[in-house]
Amino acid sequence: MDSLDLLRDLTSRPRDAAERLRHQLNPVTLNARPGGHPNSVAWLLWHTGREIDVQLADLVGGEQVWTAGGFDQRFGLGPAGDAVGYGHTDAEARRIVIEDGGGVLDYVHATLAAMDDYLGTLSAAALDDIIDEQWDPPVSRGARLVSIVDDAVQHLAQAAYVLGMPLGE
Repeated sequence: MDSLDLLRDLTSRPRDAAERLRHQLNPVTLNARPGGHPNSVAWLLWHTGREIDVQLADLVGGEQVWTAGGFDQRFGLGPAGDAVGYGHTDAEARRIVIEDGGGVLDYVHATLAAMDDYLGTLSAAALDDIIDEQWDPPVSRGARLVSIVDDAVQHLAQAAYVLGMPLGE
């Protein structure tokens, strides 16, 4: 298995993890906030898609799936939805309310499909390209791609954990 095959396999993992949540997503479970935490399952899934989308669009130099696929209009979350979620205040996080569990999974799947398409354009040597000199050490394209998937897996695991909890008051 070469490095690009490995990244394609890695990219399939969050897709599979997200899909396993589908049968549990309804407006109540999506928007519950166990323990009063501002980040609901809807927020976690939305954020998963946003962090993939924003970082990938930066790498590709193209439009985000959020707008190109009409997800911004579909969910109607306004400026809070157009953000990524890093640094959201409690109030901003609570504005991420999504009733359509299948739709938010469609968004996550679309961002992962875009990532898979992007991987199809790369050579193994391109993974070594330095794309961000603001860090020490500078970040390579391959490291950024792994980081994107790692963040997605972490947030999907959090969503799965929450969905396994009793969601009462």
